[in-house]
Amino acid sequence: MRGLMSYSGLTTKIRAMQSHLLTTENYREIVELPSVPAAVAYLRQKPSYAAILSAAGETELHRGEIEKMLRQSIYHDFTKIYSFANLKQRKFLDLYFMRYEVYFLKVCLTNIFDHRNAPLDLSAFESFFTKHSRLNFQLLTASSTPEEFLANLKSSEYYIPLSNIKNVDQPTLFDYEMALDLYYFRKLWKEKDKVIHEEKSNGLTRILGSKFDMLNIQWIYRCKRYYHMDHADIYALLIPVNYHISRQQTREMVEAEDLDALEAVISRSYYAKHYENFTEASLESMYAEILKHILSSGSRQEPYSVTTVYSYLYHKEHEVDRLIIALECVRYQVSPEEAMTHVACR
Repeated sequence: MRGLMSYSGLTTKIRAMQSHLLTTENYREIVELPSVPAAVAYLRQKPSYAAILSAAGETELHRGEIEKMLRQSIYHDFTKIYSFANLKQRKFLDLYFMRYEVYFLKVCLTNIFDHRNAPLDLSAFESFFTKHSRLNFQLLTASSTPEEFLANLKSSEYYIPLSNIKNVDQPTLFDYEMALDLYYFRKLWKEKDKVIHEEKSNGLTRILGSKFDMLNIQWIYRCKRYYHMDHADIYALLIPVNYHISRQQTREMVEAEDLDALEAVISRSYYAKHYENFTEASLESMYAEILKHILSSGSRQEPYSVTTVYSYLYHKEHEVDRLIIALECVRYQVSPEEAMTHVACR
């Protein structure tokens, strides 16, 4: 009853927004269009993208501008949800917002490591970050070196996890991105208990626990297959969460002698036993499929909880990712059949 009373208005709002999410048939129609301008015209007819794309001219249809506008729709939806949330719900949304800060910081770092001389233009996101973030937007976007970037973060919570990278010999963009991801995942797992304790909800724990388990399995597999990393280096990259994957199983995966041994450990895992075709060869596609299943079931079981909020934001973000892929397929005239296989992987 408590959840119903506190979440009824917000859940109603989210259900209305969910009705505007694209369907598989919408993606099919997009990839069958002859050009990017035609695809943008198609999206202008959709409630979620009409306002954002209405002013886009022909000169603004290159990849970077379209991606920027589509991501604005995520921030727009987050803001709408935030305005409907009460003070307790906003505590979770403030925590979730770190996801967008981390994305922004990664864009800044990519600009630095790619040695781009042109100023980083993130003006489209500035108003959103001004409302929700304490980061110094102007200084960070103007940073030209990792050292300057770090100095401009000194008053933020991201300074300490990133400053630890100074102990790494010749740190790369990957090192900075992993430090940001691990910091965010650790904080999200630790702080979400406060939200769950208040709501007596298990949905968010199941979502995040499964997500982190599967990310760890993916990272272990990639590290062993593509980078041949030492055990200690792999351990340093893992999210310190064990949900359905025990510490012993994690150790067996990391220290597996070869890929065959790793596959054997994965085949004995919770996810391989509960989800058909969960193998090392299908980790990425199964990750998306399993998480969508958990999110959908969680929203049905706990419709008046933070699970519904998390579920919508997840689906919206993945919709934008899939749209970007679909539009790139249209741009390069990929056949609709092949394009849909790429879209479906997200």
